[in-house]
Amino acid sequence: MKDILYAPWRDEYVTHEKIEGCVFCHISTHADDDKKMHVLYRDKHCFVVMNKYPYTPGHFMIIPHFHTDKLEALESETWLHMSGLAQKGVKLLKEGFGAHGVNIGMNLGATAGAGIAEHIHMHLVPRFNRDTNFITAIGQNRVYSTDFEKIYETIKALIPHYLGEEDG
Repeated sequence: MKDILYAPWRDEYVTHEKIEGCVFCHISTHADDDKKMHVLYRDKHCFVVMNKYPYTPGHFMIIPHFHTDKLEALESETWLHMSGLAQKGVKLLKEGFGAHGVNIGMNLGATAGAGIAEHIHMHLVPRFNRDTNFITAIGQNRVYSTDFEKIYETIKALIPHYLGEEDG
């Protein structure tokens, strides 16, 4: 008999209303729902949103408004802007959030591991000393050590200092 790990905070994943079409395009075009969708920042090129199912507390993504599954189709100006936000995001995670390191990554295409392959996005994953343990390595489960909403509010409060104000 298998053991069951109960995770009531993931109930929303099963019971929440589903978004039709591209979830990132939905977030891009629904700025009035930023708090509900855990958007941290948005400007004319991109938006920054918390990963709803993070690897570690504070995991967020930088996503262009332009819908494409091809990095090579992205305008250079947007790519450079995303890169600049990544630099600022790393500084935010290290200095403001206390991360000991940061993983940055993009999985381009389903074969490369993208969960939402139709719209490119860049992950910034804060890392902490000893944040990988037996439950992750052996049990193939993740333990999220703190409240997601609390982390969202903490990082959202750091955004004006590290990324600047939103410019819609």
